[in-house]
Amino acid sequence: MPPQSQALFDTLDLLFLGTIGLGTVAWFTRRHFFGGSSSSSSSSNAAKSAAGSSTSMLPPPPERNFVKVMQQQGRRAIFFYGSQTGTAEDYASRLAKECSQHYGVSSMVADIENYDLTYLDALPEDSLVVFVMATYGEGEPTDNAVDFWQLLVEEETPQFSDRGSENGNQPLANVRYMVFSLGNKTYEHYNAVGRTVDKRLTELGAQRIGERGEGDDDASLEEDFLAWQEGMWPAFCQTLGVDENSAQARPRQATFAVEELESYNKDKLYLGELSEWPKKGAKIVYDAKRPYLAPVTSRELFSEDSDRHCLHVEIDISDCPDLRYQAGDHVAIWPTNSDTEVHRLADVLGLVDKLDTVVMVKAVDAAASKKHPFPVPSTYRAIFRHYLDICAPVSRQTLMSLVEYAPTEESKACLERLAKDKEAYRREVGDGVRNLAEVLALAAAGTDTTTAGFFSSVPFDLIVESTSRLQPRYYSISSTPLTDPTKISATAVTLAYQPSPDDERTVYGVATNYLYQIHATAAQIDRKSSTEPFYDLAGPRNSLGGTKIPVHVRKSQFRLPRNARKPVIMVGPGTGVAPFRGFVHERAVLKQKGEDVGPTILFYGCRHPAQDYLYAEEWPDLFKTLGGESRIITAFSRETDQKVYVQHRLREQGEDIWRLIDKEGAYIYICGDAKNMARDVQHAFVEFAMRYGGKSEEAAHDVIKKLRNTGRYQEDVWS
Repeated sequence: MPPQSQALFDTLDLLFLGTIGLGTVAWFTRRHFFGGSSSSSSSSNAAKSAAGSSTSMLPPPPERNFVKVMQQQGRRAIFFYGSQTGTAEDYASRLAKECSQHYGVSSMVADIENYDLTYLDALPEDSLVVFVMATYGEGEPTDNAVDFWQLLVEEETPQFSDRGSENGNQPLANVRYMVFSLGNKTYEHYNAVGRTVDKRLTELGAQRIGERGEGDDDASLEEDFLAWQEGMWPAFCQTLGVDENSAQARPRQATFAVEELESYNKDKLYLGELSEWPKKGAKIVYDAKRPYLAPVTSRELFSEDSDRHCLHVEIDISDCPDLRYQAGDHVAIWPTNSDTEVHRLADVLGLVDKLDTVVMVKAVDAAASKKHPFPVPSTYRAIFRHYLDICAPVSRQTLMSLVEYAPTEESKACLERLAKDKEAYRREVGDGVRNLAEVLALAAAGTDTTTAGFFSSVPFDLIVESTSRLQPRYYSISSTPLTDPTKISATAVTLAYQPSPDDERTVYGVATNYLYQIHATAAQIDRKSSTEPFYDLAGPRNSLGGTKIPVHVRKSQFRLPRNARKPVIMVGPGTGVAPFRGFVHERAVLKQKGEDVGPTILFYGCRHPAQDYLYAEEWPDLFKTLGGESRIITAFSRETDQKVYVQHRLREQGEDIWRLIDKEGAYIYICGDAKNMARDVQHAFVEFAMRYGGKSEEAAHDVIKKLRNTGRYQEDVWS
């Protein structure tokens, strides 16, 4: 394309994206650039995270009219969830359980992707719909909520079924709803999805019942959820004509039935497989619901005298045509729980001698949309190792449900204290990062018996009901397909830390330590004396063989400008540099091909140049290839007594950086910590607009907002 045409094309892109706004940018980018999503397209399922929102064993129900399903099954409330990592689904399930258990109201839990929400206007007035919606990335809907978002938010005049047409421009006038939204205050668009859904429903005539709930994952999402419920249930009961005072602690109703099997088909037994057995002759497509078992190699990036490990992981996808990626995407790695934690939980539940017993787990409610929580039949060992997130801190609500199974008064008092005392729970479980097994062991401590089998009376179905599915971990891809489309790179620091100075326990990251053991085994590093957790690397039926990992690719909006002549400014300390390694490699390849590539500036920070300077050997040649104003600017926080961070280096270059932004249309990319670094970096850019652009503080913030809305200020951050 001639430079003049490319420049015009780029300008029109910016004008178009700036006009349609951020929400539509999310949809437009996802749909037109990255494969899109629609209710009739398999790409929606491919993009969707398999993180607990559905299992491959559960196809969407044949009847997509959820109102008809509710009427057929006698349900008065429906709890829709938009979930990326499974938390929103867990909350929706807990609400539905409480709804039935304490208030006797029949309800259903539904993945919002599995039903056609154009029937929302047909919901009877004596029913209630509850939306539990998480916000993902830059104020975007979760993958499973994209279709709903497109209908409700991006359509100026949403088209519902004929039932609501009699209400004119308020087609949802008969709808009564509740909203609980999940977000993180360190992100720019806090709870944007829940807030926007709430606003649009009201604009379309729906009546919100009670206050909108908002959970902050940076503080205490669980406490926010529990606090919202206190006001939610009275409003819920009043709306549905239920006597709140008649609520009672009925005998526990099991959600799942568990049966130990003596007879079963060994060929159909799931030992950790993440997807259903393929039908004979069917084409196998690898995506979020069926991750690909990819060969993996790795190398250590930190020096030998570093007290940490950082791996450069190379994932081979040469034999998987279904997996395609672009620089800036994320690779999802499905870990296993360590055998250390598997045995810890099995021990306190009295299941050590039964780990290889085969069990069937299925929903008690025959009409439930989710018949099985994970692939079954399976074994206790496989369930603990591959399917349940047994390493996550246990919730207060779960602890309360376990009180009645405590075998001694002392253990009962311990569980009650942690379940009811918010401060004690925060200190010992939340901040202490204690999982279910550790809390049960804590409750057993000080008794006259050992922890082995101490809580053997706890029904296994309660463990399944109360424990989330083990989720994939997402890593920014640190490579570009322009260099090698058959290899995906990721950069991961092995996570291991003490929760507090006076706590001698070490908390280990599930996925990074799993990856490190694969690396250590391949590198023949002796770990016999190590206190680190040990993992089964063979995988179910030796499908991994110690050299493979289950993966899928999640598309991202974190993208280089389509016009390579535009300058790019990247800020990425630590492993935040990962996507920028891919970006720099990509622009270097384009430069080598003779394309006109604009200035490429990377601000990178780490502790010490001799210990944890990631990819130090690569940067000189890459930036030499790029030439011109392109350069890497480093900040080493522990090289001298004075700590220097990327935001300090950024300010040192302020005038030049502002010129690139203001005069040359530079794109800005931030990757790393959202709570401190990303916020400080944004403040620096606001200062540049004020100092070098002559803007007022308000106008300077508007500059950043406009850059965001036109795709010129992008973040890939975490808390």
